[in-house]
Amino acid sequence: MNILEMRVPSPGESITEVEIAQWLVENGDYVEKDQVIAEVDSDKATLELPAEQSGVITLKAEEGDAVNVGEIVCLIDTSAKKPEGHTAKSSASKENKPQEAEIKSIVEKSTYATGVPSVAAEKLIKENKIDPTLIKGSGKDGRITKNDIVLAITEEKLLGDRASKNTKISMLRRKIASRLVAVKNETAMLTTFNEVDMKPIMDLRSKYKERFKEKYGVSLGFMSFFTKACTESLALFPEVNSMIDGDYMVSYNFSDIGIAVSSPKGLMVPVLRNAEKMNLLEIETDIKHLATKARDGKISLDELTGGTFTITNGGIFGSMLSTPIINPPQSAILGMHNIVERPVAINGKVEIRPIMYIALSYDHRIIDGKDSVGFLVNVKEILENPIEKIFNNKDPEKVLFNF
Repeated sequence: MNILEMRVPSPGESITEVEIAQWLVENGDYVEKDQVIAEVDSDKATLELPAEQSGVITLKAEEGDAVNVGEIVCLIDTSAKKPEGHTAKSSASKENKPQEAEIKSIVEKSTYATGVPSVAAEKLIKENKIDPTLIKGSGKDGRITKNDIVLAITEEKLLGDRASKNTKISMLRRKIASRLVAVKNETAMLTTFNEVDMKPIMDLRSKYKERFKEKYGVSLGFMSFFTKACTESLALFPEVNSMIDGDYMVSYNFSDIGIAVSSPKGLMVPVLRNAEKMNLLEIETDIKHLATKARDGKISLDELTGGTFTITNGGIFGSMLSTPIINPPQSAILGMHNIVERPVAINGKVEIRPIMYIALSYDHRIIDGKDSVGFLVNVKEILENPIEKIFNNKDPEKVLFNF
């Protein structure tokens, strides 16, 4: 018998511990080399754990366990023969299992869970005759994990239609919470506000967005215009593109822009490298690519670290106004909000215009009020004058369709 000890690999520098989010196989299963056998949470992202060799697996950690980098999490008997007709299990479904269609149907119809039970969770559901429609999945895409079922069995108290449930906070969300509290405690955070008349941008999008998507396969969204406005403004106000390092202020001549994205694991901030050199198409393409990877749990740590400035859009959830929290170690963050038709004065007359409130939260230790306000005013001016400021007085049609 040849036994391979599988240890937790290092997800990245400074990470010493991860959490077993979900096993995708069971004890005694035959696994193929490079088959994904588990999902693990670090304090930065969710990562996949592939089998290092083929063989029969023995699990040495439970879902929800915190394990150190380098710790043994499973054993693989590499001398075991592959069973006839064996097909590797996937994380989304199981083959040749009784009641699969019935359970999947129940879960998909549920208003609380959007995914199917994990392998271990499905087993407990059957053994304990649990109605999965009562369980809110905490796994990827709402998948019900073993830990969800254990909590339901041991801790959930149902009183008629009143229910309570204890769910362990993921390592990623715990780290986010810790960082946000640290920002509030360790920075002199202040927020300044302004408003943007979005009509010029919306007129451009209405005119060209269908052709743009047809030609390039990506939408012409607001985020690319805001990213361009921010990179131009960061060049004029370098203090906003700076960080504190001890007794020094580190300023950058490049703009690595973080774009806040909501994912099943919480808020993630993929980074557009050298966004100041990108055109609108490149920005939209990169945002779509990184956002998809973040939501699918495929994004790497390198793609989540190293930004110099962040943009977050609470408007997609209906937020009218907010004070976004700085993403450390950065010193500023721009908050976008929803677009609402409001009465405004235009050349002495009242007109109805689509208005967005924007907010800049900044660290007052290194960014003065004149710089923060000047930055935000410049962002506003660029967005309200895109032909001049973004297209350099060129025909937008020629620019957009000749990238």
